[in-house]
Amino acid sequence: MAKRDYYEVLGVSKTAAADEIKKTFRNLARQLHPDNKDSGDEAAFKELAEAYEVLSDQNKRAQYDRHGHPGVPGAGHGFDNVDFSSMAGFGIDDIIDMFFGGGGGRGGARRSGPEPGANLKYDLQIDFLEAVFGVERKITIKRLEDCDSCKGSGAAEGSEVITCVTCAGMGQVQQVMNSFFGQTMRVIECPACQGTGKKIEKPCKECRGEAQVRKTREFDLKVPAGIDNGARMRLTGAGDKGRRGGGYGDLYVIMHVGEHKQFVRDGDTIHIRQPVSFSMAGLGGELMVPTVDGDRLLKIPSGIQHGTTLVMRDFGVPRYNNPGKRGEQVVHVSVETPSKLNSDEKELLKKLAELRGESLTVTEEEREADAEREASKKSKETQAKTDKKAKSKSKEKDEPVKEDSSIIDKIGEFFRPKNGDNEE
Repeated sequence: MAKRDYYEVLGVSKTAAADEIKKTFRNLARQLHPDNKDSGDEAAFKELAEAYEVLSDQNKRAQYDRHGHPGVPGAGHGFDNVDFSSMAGFGIDDIIDMFFGGGGGRGGARRSGPEPGANLKYDLQIDFLEAVFGVERKITIKRLEDCDSCKGSGAAEGSEVITCVTCAGMGQVQQVMNSFFGQTMRVIECPACQGTGKKIEKPCKECRGEAQVRKTREFDLKVPAGIDNGARMRLTGAGDKGRRGGGYGDLYVIMHVGEHKQFVRDGDTIHIRQPVSFSMAGLGGELMVPTVDGDRLLKIPSGIQHGTTLVMRDFGVPRYNNPGKRGEQVVHVSVETPSKLNSDEKELLKKLAELRGESLTVTEEEREADAEREASKKSKETQAKTDKKAKSKSKEKDEPVKEDSSIIDKIGEFFRPKNGDNEE
């Protein structure tokens, strides 16, 4: 069976960067690994591992790009007789380390240098109009910072930082793993010093040797006009402090915009329902319509119909990061028919109907024709019921009357002489 293109197996383009190839491989490997009960596929996993073995190696990838599969003749042979089901208990990163020499990063280089700080997330609740016009808020978070007592060293005052005896200052140790190959040697981060190669003789009491503590900090956030629900803002350097002199991470603020009782937002457009009286719908007129800028004048054309929409330009939401331009407000007209009328109002409406030549009742001929149709309908229904009853009686008459044999049998049994009875 012909081998599939390695780029096709991984689902990446031929110009994909090494990081993209690695990330894609990890995601697919987790899905296809035989330990995954939902989507595990051993054959597909071996095919994926073979493709990654070639495309993750710069030289092999160049040969494959020039000559195809013949350019990398030994690719994948190491997986032919591997029983991946025997790898239960190994994480995907362990498997990558085993086959590809530390691709997981957990057995990587000694962590003696600065580490970048972690990013943080904050959920901010704002109301509808604050999202439309922008708002300034103060955000309070708790983030990791260097301990003031030990200045970020983790060691108590007067204590020394010594070389880790477990790894001899290397930050790494070798670990023997039992697998389908037998015993496999791998290099992992030293568990005693967490890869630093150093040990604290006497830990700081304030941070317990962690070198960092969590502190409460307050930041000013300026939310721009036009921001929408679910939008994300980043405060650079407002996240956790990195270890060993590393920089601060970022703070990501997620916006949660509340609903409004009148306005409905769709991008830069605002929608509103506006009731219009029966008289104004017919005659037209002017009324004050609510907008995010306050009530504004809107002209209602005569003869407007229920459901008609009118557009108020530049009364919508300011464009995000371009507040000089705004969307529009769409007014959905709802014509309200009066449900209660006094005598004067009724007379006026009757007069209007007369002037327009409208009849509020049907003619006598139309009424009689409707009554005849209704009577004919009822007559047909009555005749159908009569015919049905007659047919049912005829059927009962034709059928012979059957005796209830069970009752007769019981009576005969009752009067039948029993064994041992005296016969006269």
